[in-house]
Amino acid sequence: MDTIFQGLFDANAASVIDIADFLLCIGGALVLGLVIAFFYRYKNKYTGSFLATLIMLPAIVAVVIMMVNGNIGAGVAVAGAFSLVRFRSAPGSAKDIATIFLAMGTGLICGMGYLAYAALFTVIMGVVMMLIQTYGMGQGGLSSMRRMKVTVPEDLDYTTVFDDILDKYASQYELVKAKSSAMGSLFKLTYDITLKDPAAEKEMVDMIRCRNGNLEVSVMKQGYVSDAL
Repeated sequence: MDTIFQGLFDANAASVIDIADFLLCIGGALVLGLVIAFFYRYKNKYTGSFLATLIMLPAIVAVVIMMVNGNIGAGVAVAGAFSLVRFRSAPGSAKDIATIFLAMGTGLICGMGYLAYAALFTVIMGVVMMLIQTYGMGQGGLSSMRRMKVTVPEDLDYTTVFDDILDKYASQYELVKAKSSAMGSLFKLTYDITLKDPAAEKEMVDMIRCRNGNLEVSVMKQGYVSDAL
């Protein structure tokens, strides 16, 4: 029974991880994974599968680090295995990637046995995440970025018809798509714009409605570009 948790290929002189220490590291990693998931939920959109990943990832990394246990060759192999994860997962935002690295870093510290340092690191980074979300530092210019769709009749020159209005209300704008509809009697235009003052959005829309004959106008917030970091 003394050797039940000893590896088949361990040398006699190799140290064996005590089962109590092993369970303590795994339990601590799971608890800290829950803490990371709690911090991530604060004012963030999330899925259940991503939260489950954040909870389990520290424990998985901790087990890997404990099993490597100073073996350089095994460490290199593990690094190669983790590098494959990038090519088997869907692209995410920079915030998601940073949170995954936070979970992996926490698991690494737990696997080395420094549970107090792991807890301190998790709390500090979690508080930083909450502050970033609270004060909107992670939003950048997204709060004023809009995607606007405008329907115009065919007799309007859609290339320049709204330039004076957009110059007044937007710091940047670009016509990204023009599509004919209703047997060519209408054009549907798509603009990416950055508002000077988000509070003046309705005023801008009203002026555009006067220009396009009160046809359909829709404005929506722009999301993250999927391949941008």
